[in-house]
This record gives sequence, C-alpha cells and structure tokens, in this order.
Amino acid sequence: MKKVTKTIDHTNIDPEATEAEIIKTCDEAKNYGFRGVDVNPEWVSLVAEELKETKLKVIVLIDPPMGLSSHKERMDACKRAVGDGADELDVVMNIIDLKYEKYDSVLEDLSEICSLADTKVIIGSGFLTDEEIKKASELVQEAGAICVKTATNKDPLERRQLEEKARHVKMMDQSAPDLLVKASAKIRTLEDCRMMIENGADIIGASSGVEIAEEELEEQKNEEA
Repeated sequence: MKKVTKTIDHTNIDPEATEAEIIKTCDEAKNYGFRGVDVNPEWVSLVAEELKETKLKVIVLIDPPMGLSSHKERMDACKRAVGDGADELDVVMNIIDLKYEKYDSVLEDLSEICSLADTKVIIGSGFLTDEEIKKASELVQEAGAICVKTATNKDPLERRQLEEKARHVKMMDQSAPDLLVKASAKIRTLEDCRMMIENGADIIGASSGVEIAEEELEEQKNEEA
C-alpha cells in the first residue's frame, strides 16, 4: 500500500502564523518525511533556509482564493517567490476568466507562470461545473504545469462532501493524464487521503499532516504486532 505520509505537502497558510509556527511546520515535515512545506509568500525564504539540508520541496501559495490579481502582479509574486527559494508554485487559476470562457487569457497567464518554476495550478474545482473542471484541467496541462490541484482552504465544498472532491480528482486525472493531481482542502484523516489517492491523487495538501502521519504509524504498528 502506498505510504500516504510521503505524498503530503504539509501546509501552513494561516495569515496569522508566526515565525515560530512556520519553523514548527518545517520541523514536523522533516520529522515525518512529508513531501514538502506549503506556505504564504512572506515565509518562503525562512522555509527555504529551514529545509536547505533536506530534499523537501519549498512550496508557495499564490493569489488565493480566485486568482484575480493582474497578470503582472501574479508574475511579480511568482518571481519573488522563486528568488526567495521556492521550488514549486501553487498558483490559483483566474477562476472568473475560466467561467467567462476567456481561455486564451487563462492559458497565456499560466504559460508564463509555468515557465518560471515547477507549477501546480489550483482550479477551484468546488466552484466549477463538471465541464469546467475538465476544461480547466486541459488548460493546465497545455500551459506546461506539473500538476493540477483541486482547491485552497477556501474550497466551497464542506468536509462532508469529500466524496464529491474525490469525483473531481478522478475527472482531473482523466482530463489531464500527463499531470500529477493534488487534492487539498478539508482533508484531515488517513481515510480521507486514501479516498483521494484511490481516485487519482498523487499529492495531498493538508494542514493536518501530523495527525495523518500518526494515524499511519499507528496502523503500521498494529499490523506488525
């Protein structure tokens, strides 16, 4: 069975997070062997310093929750993040442009961003129809991203609707077969993670990484007993 812990982007995008809390997030990621640490732009240089002796990814969230900043503002934010040490950009697609079928604009914006660094594009699947999810995933693949991602912490899907998120993950995986798929927002347990992975998720974004990892460790102990 795939080890869930290694798929987790350990996330702390609390706007009120302190330096000590971000360092704690990094320490947890190193201790449990997560995939990387995902933070807001102001913390990228600190996270890069904390993770410099590891193989963990430094990941930055750009332009939540709807991707509505201008292209220049988005590019500037991404360039700063890369300069500060980000390995991956988790950037929100302009969801309004997608809904108004401004596909050329969406593609041009994302293509330039993807040229800067490995990019995971957040499509906000909870805001979209099935057809929009499919189209968004195709655009993300065309733009040259490495991954298509469901949502930020502002996903309109509630936790009780995780089965719907899993359905979105499957659609994204089928619509962009060359990309990784990241499932995130309100994923809090080992069972939640496995539901997403079974439907095609390669990466899990979660702020509950420690609890999930402890669940997995406990399960392994019980199997070995």
